[in-house]
Amino acid sequence: MTTQHDNIEIRSGASDAEIASWLHAFLSAALERNDGMVAITMPGGSTPFPIVEALIAHDRSQRESDRLPFDRLTVWPGDDRVVPEDHDASNTGKIRALFEPLGAAVVALNPMEKVPHFALTWLGMGADGHIASLFPNTDPKADDPQKVRTLTPDPLPPEAPFDRITLTIPALLDSDHVMFVIRGEDKRAVFGEAVAGKSDLPIARLLSAAKQPVTCFS
Repeated sequence: MTTQHDNIEIRSGASDAEIASWLHAFLSAALERNDGMVAITMPGGSTPFPIVEALIAHDRSQRESDRLPFDRLTVWPGDDRVVPEDHDASNTGKIRALFEPLGAAVVALNPMEKVPHFALTWLGMGADGHIASLFPNTDPKADDPQKVRTLTPDPLPPEAPFDRITLTIPALLDSDHVMFVIRGEDKRAVFGEAVAGKSDLPIARLLSAAKQPVTCFS
């Protein structure tokens, strides 16, 4: 089922394979529109990597002429834990392991790195309304002058008790399209309140500032 709220489209009941098919079509169109490199940013956590694996499988099932030129794709993590890339908690390490064998470039977040315009910002959301590593305690601003910040969530999530490095709201919104994948009724309720303007959580601040199309798979 699909519902529309101004620039926000919510697609309910989407499987990983369906999201992967949407991603493949989106990336194919974005790469066709541009002659050079195309940048995207994606989240870590448990949800996105099976979708990426489905994307790769979908691409391999295509005719050679319809396959993605991954060597023209640059992939940025939206955030990461401040750990070495070979640590189990590293988003960058997992992204690198999936995309670099395909020829894509993977960029680790660094406050000194110039953040590009993204064709796609892919985000998840926590039950507390955080996006990337912009937790409620960090008071993220839609007009933040910085593109990258290091910070400490409070409270620290017990499953990942590490300092973070993250793109800010302006960096995340410097994109043609924003995509969410949100699983679970509790998170759907938080997202719905944000869409309706009934909260001031980080997700609500980003959505209220977003002018581009937003697609949420749930």
